[in-house]
Formats: sequence, C-alpha cells, structure tokens
Amino acid sequence: MKHSRIASLFIVLSTFAVATHCQPSAVFADETHKSGCDANAQSSCYSNQKSNSVETSKSTSVVAQKANARKPIIGINCDIDGEKPRLITISAPYVQALENVGAIPVILPPMAEEDLTAILGKLDGVLMVGGADYPPALYGQKNEPKTVLMDEERWRFDVLLAKTVVDKTKLPFLGICAGSQALNISRGGSLIQDIPTKLPEMKVAHASKDGWQKGFNKHEVNFAKLTKLKCIYGIDKLSVPTSHHQCVDKVGDDLQIAATADDGMVEAVEMKGKRFVVGVQWHPERDFSANQQLFENFIGAAQEIADSKVFESKNVNEAGGRSSSTTSSRSKTSGETAGLQTRFTAE
Repeated sequence: MKHSRIASLFIVLSTFAVATHCQPSAVFADETHKSGCDANAQSSCYSNQKSNSVETSKSTSVVAQKANARKPIIGINCDIDGEKPRLITISAPYVQALENVGAIPVILPPMAEEDLTAILGKLDGVLMVGGADYPPALYGQKNEPKTVLMDEERWRFDVLLAKTVVDKTKLPFLGICAGSQALNISRGGSLIQDIPTKLPEMKVAHASKDGWQKGFNKHEVNFAKLTKLKCIYGIDKLSVPTSHHQCVDKVGDDLQIAATADDGMVEAVEMKGKRFVVGVQWHPERDFSANQQLFENFIGAAQEIADSKVFESKNVNEAGGRSSSTTSSRSKTSGETAGLQTRFTAE
C-alpha cells in the first residue's frame, strides 16, 4: 500500500507541466530601519504589502513574469486516522492557500526515509500542518493529563520530515500549529504541554471556549523586531485565528522567537539567517487575506528553488546537446577520414 502511494506520487511529480507564475516582489534594503528587519530578514523577505504604493508598484514591475517559469511544487504532510480503513486527510484551506499564491500542492503520506529523500529532490518547499500532540518523550517529558497524542505513524514521519528538510536540504519550510511544534522538537526544543495548566490565570484564549479540538478563537500576536515575520508583515501586532493548547517552551537549536502572545506564550519561531524556515502557532490559512504576505514569502523562496532547478536542467540539456553535436561531428569527420584512407589505399 505504501509503495503504491509513493509510486503514484512520483508519477504526479514527474508529469507537472511548465506553468506561468508571478513571483512575489522583493522588498528593499533601504527600508530596513523602517520595517524593524535586520539585513538577513530583509534579504529573505519577498513581499511587504504594508509598503507604500509607489514602492510596491516599482517592485512588482522589477519581477515581471518570466517566460516559461515553472510553478513551485510544495509537499504537505497529512493527518492519519482510523483503522478500517486508515484515512489520510488534510484540511482544504491549506491547499487553497498554496494555490492562491501560485503553488502546486502535493500530499506527502508517511514513507520510509529513503523514499522521502527521493521525493524531496522533486519538491521546491514543504508545508507542515496542524494536528494533535506529539509525544512528550520526544522532548524528554512524561505525558500530562491534557496531552492528546497524534497517530504514531504520523508523528514518526513528521519528525523525520522536519529534521530531513532542515538538515539535509535547502528547501523553504513553513510549519503551522503542530507543524511549528514539529520544527522546534526536531531542533532539540521542547513544548508546554497544556497552556491553561501552566498558566491558569491567563487572560489570552488560545482556543475556542469549547476547547482546542472544537473550534477557533482570535487573539493578537506581537512580532519580534529584527525577524523575518516582522519584515514580512510590516506591523507590530496582528489578530490571528488560533486553536491550540500547546506551544514552544525551550527554543530549538538555530531558531529564534519571532512572535509572542500578550501572555508571553511563544507564537512563532524562525531559523536565524536568510533561509526561509518559519513556524507559526496560529492558522494563517484560515484568514488568508490577513496572512497572504506569509504565504507569498514562502512561495517566493520556493520559486527561487524551482527556478534554480529549471536553470540547472537547461544547462545540462544544453551541455548534452553540445556533446551530442560534437560527437556527431567527430563521427562524421572520422568516417570521411576513413573513406579517404580507403580510397588512397585502393589507388
């Protein structure tokens, strides 16, 4: 069953047609002091819709549509549930958000590490979605009463996926809710298992009044200065749709806090430096208009990967063509020379 899923995925990936895609615009280094971005965050920021109209118009014209640009292909993990039959599911808003910014979403079911390595070579980015709780044993803790473990097949694959993408590829990564937690765990970080238990006096509702499994709430997040997210959104605060009872506690290696809630809980982490590796605790796909910049930046980074692959493929093909032409020319010359020698001998 697993092998047939992987084979089908290879077929889908290998048959994507070249398509037109408008790459998000780059922001401007001279706006660094205004946006609160450092140089690394600024250089990795592909769009800032809070920029003034003159700059926005200027930037979009600079990155006008390239002829024959290929849409970036984004792998998305999925939820696993049930027994007879086992179900692989994914919430539609994740897929729709990627399609809205010109990407092609491809579902990544749990698979062996060898298969994952092969698949990642076909992708231009990875999005990890929300879900239930990862085993606290992954970050050196015992299960607390409010912890609701996700399916074992999924959590084992999720941790492998996050670690492999960050450590062994240059692909951009966006983790949402549990996906953000998987990123942090894979970098050696830990989680608060239940925020209401940790902070019973808290005033920020991180989920609906009926619990994190039964709906969404909204609260504000505060973007940290000198981070990619501050650069991307261009504002200090944003009201976000949220549904979680866990969050990052100890921050993982090479990550930094990028946003917090008013109660101090970590709402986003990101990798230090230029590479787009970001995890947000809220659900940007459920308020696309307010979070469009986030998806545009993610896909902007993925588009760079896609373009580099097209460029490399073109160079290989051209080199192969030149080699074939040279070989053909040499063969023709060799044949003519052989013929002359034959005729000379005959004479």
